Amino acid sequence: MSERVDAASQALELRHLRGFVAVAEELNFRRAAERLYITQPALTRQIQTLERLIGCQLLVRSTRTVRLTLAGEALLDRTRPVLLEVDAAVTAAQSVGGELAARMGEIWQPLVRAAALDEDIEAVRSAWESVHARSAPPPETDVRAVTAGGVPALAVGETQPDAPSLLYLHGGGYLLGSAFGYRSHAGTLAMASGATALVPDYRLAPEHPHPAALDDAVAAYLWILDRGTPAGRVTVTGDSSGGGLALSLLLTLRARGLPLPGAAILLCPWLDFGLDHDGADDHDLVSLHEARRFANAYLAGHPADDPVINPLRADLSGLPPMLVQAAAGDERLVDAQRLTQRAAQHGVDARLEIYPVDAHVFHIFWSFLPLAHNALRAAGEFARKQRDSASDEAEAKAGNGT
Repeated sequence: MSERVDAASQALELRHLRGFVAVAEELNFRRAAERLYITQPALTRQIQTLERLIGCQLLVRSTRTVRLTLAGEALLDRTRPVLLEVDAAVTAAQSVGGELAARMGEIWQPLVRAAALDEDIEAVRSAWESVHARSAPPPETDVRAVTAGGVPALAVGETQPDAPSLLYLHGGGYLLGSAFGYRSHAGTLAMASGATALVPDYRLAPEHPHPAALDDAVAAYLWILDRGTPAGRVTVTGDSSGGGLALSLLLTLRARGLPLPGAAILLCPWLDFGLDHDGADDHDLVSLHEARRFANAYLAGHPADDPVINPLRADLSGLPPMLVQAAAGDERLVDAQRLTQRAAQHGVDARLEIYPVDAHVFHIFWSFLPLAHNALRAAGEFARKQRDSASDEAEAKAGNGT
């Protein structure tokens, strides 16, 4: 028996395990194959090889469904952490070797150069768009233009996307970014969560300072509800300044007595406009100098300590569960840490995940950085579970006649 196990272990390849995990998570061979960028027949062969090597059936397939056997469930539970450790080890090796740092630095270069030359805002915006242009949306996503409560936006999801249940507020320091630029990033998260994302083109400073972006976020959120999606099934998401805008949205909805979404996902949130942190480097979204410039343009004289703008000063009671992801080497890590601590103090279910990466909003490198891909998968699963939980609660209430 031990010889058989040893032989199987020696013959197994990572691609077999990755293929199995993808199918187990998607419960669909087509989606799993697209996620792995291989053909469906190739994925089927990988699974068959894995089952032959292990000596037991892992998946039960029919023409329409795929489900795990007990053996498959046991393997899945133990394989996920192994693959995460492998990805972390590879990322660490590549980082030490300089490969990932060089690649991320190359992508950041247009923005760094534009900021260093103190170019006008349109030039910096173009540079930021060029950073995002390096990644295309996942091949199975559909992107269509919509007008959400008077706000131009993109709906990003699978082909013929359904009503959005994911509101994505892009980053860019309130001065940069667009729905078009973020369609790849939002599309990846949408696919991971099994939902359609709405990415509003909210108005940017300095042309439109606070509260223009917040007003647009509120309008886009209410449009989602008007389309028939229950508030409890909606997840509000934002990266960097978009994370701050997402929290401003939640606090505003609560203050107005409007239905709150079921969950929030904040990716490397930029929250503190006090901007009293040192140590910014050129590979952050904005340097300390640029952060001050952006904050001043957005605030346009509005108090930086307004709790609606700086949630680190707000009463967070009653806000929905939130997942906060941050990078260990990001100067804005302190914002994520302080937010989750404050949320817990106010009775909010807040989870902080810290990834061993140096880049701010490292998620935008999902196409080649394993940890970024893993982070978006975890975020998508969080949104999926919250949405399913809201549906179960609604069905239970309907069954009880309440």
